Amino acid sequence: MSRQDIDSRSLSYYAWKRLRKNKLAVSGMFIIGLAIVVAILGALIRPDSSLHANDQKLQLGKKKPGFSVSILKVKKNGDIPTTYFWEQLLFGGAENPYQIIPFYSYEFQDDQIVLEEYTGNNEKLPGKKTSFHIADVVYNIDSDNKYDKLGTGSISFYTDGKEQTADIATLTEQIKAELITTKTFWLGTDQFGRDLLSRLMAGTLVSLSVGFISVFISLIIGIFLGAIGGFFRGWLDDGIMWIINVVWSIPTLLLVIAITFALGKGFWQIYVAVGLTMWVEVARIVRGQVISLREKEFIEAGTALGFSNNRIITKHVLPNVMGPVIVISAANFASAIIIEAGLSFLGIGIQPPMASWGRMIKDHYGFITGDGAYLAILPGLAIMLMVLAFMLVGNGLRDALDTTSIMSGSGKVKAK
Repeated sequence: MSRQDIDSRSLSYYAWKRLRKNKLAVSGMFIIGLAIVVAILGALIRPDSSLHANDQKLQLGKKKPGFSVSILKVKKNGDIPTTYFWEQLLFGGAENPYQIIPFYSYEFQDDQIVLEEYTGNNEKLPGKKTSFHIADVVYNIDSDNKYDKLGTGSISFYTDGKEQTADIATLTEQIKAELITTKTFWLGTDQFGRDLLSRLMAGTLVSLSVGFISVFISLIIGIFLGAIGGFFRGWLDDGIMWIINVVWSIPTLLLVIAITFALGKGFWQIYVAVGLTMWVEVARIVRGQVISLREKEFIEAGTALGFSNNRIITKHVLPNVMGPVIVISAANFASAIIIEAGLSFLGIGIQPPMASWGRMIKDHYGFITGDGAYLAILPGLAIMLMVLAFMLVGNGLRDALDTTSIMSGSGKVKAK
């Protein structure tokens, strides 16, 4: 006599197993995961660690990818706030304790370093000459005190309220070894001389945060209205459907612009505006799923057992509609990224100096026909890649969560 054991692992296990076999979906998840890491680490990994990657050097404007320039780092005087690890995450940034001076050439003249500053031309042209005291380059010098040159080839100065003495030759060698370096802009610079790679990395957080929070808002509104409308039906369902149809009839971008004008320009306004336009799709899907579920036997059994409507909806109905909701959320995430980029391009979205891919295209689309086309193409490619990643994941989730396919592959029987 034989006994059969049925492999009764959960459907989510088989859905995840099917999703991992979808190479396109996995590649989309990899891109999204990489973007999340870049967004969370923020200024810690950007070449420009300033707030919003907004360190401007106008003489370095519109430089080609791979451009390098010699720089001198001059210690800033005054109190430089200490930036902790967690303050550089997400939208954080660190104030550079050094002033960055691009230059063509330099020379030391006694206790001074004389620079011929970079003027923006690749070929050396007569530039402005600037001199710095070598102690002022290395140390945070108290502005109320002077430098005193000693007869032994040393200088005395005050830093942090204390008098110090340093050898001129030692300071000169320290400047050569530590404070004169070459800075490379791997993706070039924008028209304001900001590092384009850092701006693209900073824009990743804006797109992901707008997508995440706006989708979260749309899920709260859409699931609530769709669930109560589909479960209770009657006049309540009719009223909710009337609201859905009215909102649905208004073009999405036009509605977002209207909400943005009503709330004002800003970062959090974009969250609300985009979220208030995407809930209708969630509500329609949830309503349809709830209507088909409310007649099922397990719902009728819960009603017969005296369970409250709140318990039936939250414990039995909503868990069974999460599959389609997850899929539409992935698509809405991609839509939110496109809408935010469009609003920023129109000038009513993310405001400067925050980095936004749409705003970067707006600032540089005039160069699209010239040799600076990459300034607009690179943020456009970033938008395209992020949207494509979410669409690939959404399609993969749709196939993986297909109940019929899961059931056909999960009923493994082992005979003994």
